[in-house]
Amino acid sequence: MEEIHAPLSDQAALAESQHCLYCYDAPCIHACPTGIDVPTFIKRIANGDAAGAAKTILTANILGASCSRVCPTEVLCEGACVLSHEYEPIQIGLLQRYATDYVTARGIFVLDAPAEATGFHVAIVGAGPAGLGCAADLASLGHHVVILEKEVEAGGLNTRGVAYYKMKPRVSLDEVRLVESLGVEIRTGVNVGTDLTAADLLSQYDAIFVAIGLGHESELGIPGEVGAGVRSALDFIRDIHEMPLESVSIGKTVLVIGGGNTAIDAVSQAKRLGATFATLAYRRKEDQMSAYAFEVALARATDCRMIFEAKPVEVVRHGNGGLAGVKFIHASSGKEWIEPCDQLLLAIGQPKQDHFLKSLFPSLQLDARGCVVTDPLTGRTSLHKVFAGGDCANGGMEVVNAVGEGKKAAMAIHHMLTGKTAAPKSQNSRCGIAHPAAGAGLWNPIRSATH
Repeated sequence: MEEIHAPLSDQAALAESQHCLYCYDAPCIHACPTGIDVPTFIKRIANGDAAGAAKTILTANILGASCSRVCPTEVLCEGACVLSHEYEPIQIGLLQRYATDYVTARGIFVLDAPAEATGFHVAIVGAGPAGLGCAADLASLGHHVVILEKEVEAGGLNTRGVAYYKMKPRVSLDEVRLVESLGVEIRTGVNVGTDLTAADLLSQYDAIFVAIGLGHESELGIPGEVGAGVRSALDFIRDIHEMPLESVSIGKTVLVIGGGNTAIDAVSQAKRLGATFATLAYRRKEDQMSAYAFEVALARATDCRMIFEAKPVEVVRHGNGGLAGVKFIHASSGKEWIEPCDQLLLAIGQPKQDHFLKSLFPSLQLDARGCVVTDPLTGRTSLHKVFAGGDCANGGMEVVNAVGEGKKAAMAIHHMLTGKTAAPKSQNSRCGIAHPAAGAGLWNPIRSATH
């Protein structure tokens, strides 16, 4: 159950940071949805200024610590690294973790103090990554921000829905406290729609940002599904975060149905937690899975089995109602078989919360998927004063995308309220660090055999 990537030591971080070319028009910056100035924070690590590196990161992305652990860096910043064409890319994610962990462990506050109070009040519905990202930027601009969250703890899926071997809940909760330190008020256990109506929000606040995420896990809709032994993969992962590990129910033969990253998390987590056999079944071919290839490879390395083109048609039960397995039909051959299991985890996607959104704001425009229609540059919805971002608007993307959408909405809300345009909260100015002279030979991008 240890994290899959060990943190870098001081020496390893220094050595890794010295390989960065500090590109003038760095593609890694453009590949980051929150616009972190990657070369600058890496250069600061190379100069022995880990706190300065953390400031560069956290000013652009308040959830920089969690993103360093859960972001698909292989296809974002590291995938864009110019060194990846000839050599190995810089380990940006691990360096970002090194810097953010450095200040968290020492209790160092590196962010600038919020601007003078503007007198405007903004409500944010949902304390997940989009809501926290929006809140941090609005608070730094001097607005009074209140986040309304139905769960007992803030953080969204970062707190309770990420595989334990990727990130522990404390990382997310530390980030929640960082957002609160900017003056953001977070009210948990609040059900918007019942405890507070849309009319309440519109009358009490100058702007609203909706960041409610997605709904609970979808169901298969096949015979035998309801009963003992069948549960949501997200609920399973949540138990791992909230309960002592020895108390989490785990079967000997665990079957996970789904083809996304949550399915991969669940099957890998089941195997790491002690399942004798952990199998993932997906209804299409492997190359049609939405899960990232490196996540699939990680599951296989954990000795997880995978079967494809497997369409579930019935959950099979013993005479006493206990779970026996799942009957599948092969999509190409039509062959039927029963895959035995004593625990079934469903990871077939989360539904949109269109019914809730329509009950809250009847005239809010939704698209055919049930997502909130927003201006891609501002997050503005069809309703005056109402903005939206994160999974409820994009349909389900990465943590860093949600933070980026929250940031864009914060800038648009600030402009709507004050008429002023704020500079995006990122550090793309390179902070006065001089670019090395061409041919100076300060960095050798080729790793040594021992590095």
